[in-house]
Amino acid sequence: MPEQNPIEHLIGLLARLPGFGRRSARRAVLKMLMQPEQAMLPLAAALQEAAAAVQPCRICGNLDAVNPCGICRDPQRDHGLICVVEGVSELWALERAHAHRGLYHVLGGTLSALGGVGPEDLAVQPLLARIEGAAEPVREVILALPATVDGATTAHYLTDRLRPTGVQVTRLAQGVPIGGALDVLDEGTLAAALKARRVV
Repeated sequence: MPEQNPIEHLIGLLARLPGFGRRSARRAVLKMLMQPEQAMLPLAAALQEAAAAVQPCRICGNLDAVNPCGICRDPQRDHGLICVVEGVSELWALERAHAHRGLYHVLGGTLSALGGVGPEDLAVQPLLARIEGAAEPVREVILALPATVDGATTAHYLTDRLRPTGVQVTRLAQGVPIGGALDVLDEGTLAAALKARRVV
């Protein structure tokens, strides 16, 4: 079997990434190959370093090179306020908006009957354990979940599970369109949605 062309191999790998098709991957590879010392080698080193160092935070599920992550370790953040998100991309989107000064909890998805995702597939138990064992009492849990059927189902489920803890549960309000994903919204929309949250 003949060896695979390294250029085509690289294009194929980049084309698998979100936002890249074969055409944009080909342009990126060409740019890197034209300046390997300035573009390709530093990128390869950074990718290798990130692959070795980055890991999920044992408390919230964020990705960081330190564990617990920088957000969980930050004493300036409000540890009595936890924002529950579907994934790390939503956490990063909220951080870009600079609208939330509390902590986060990454669920790792949403409930989906069609997708076969049940409560045991999500980080629900770690959330409940985190609230029960918190050094500083948790006052509020914000459900920053997608405005989709699966997001609403997950929010209802979490509200029922959190009710016995006595923690106030709120949900993002205006600003998040129905069917919208948090990681594609602008910072102003996210900030408005967080400020207009309501009790569930």
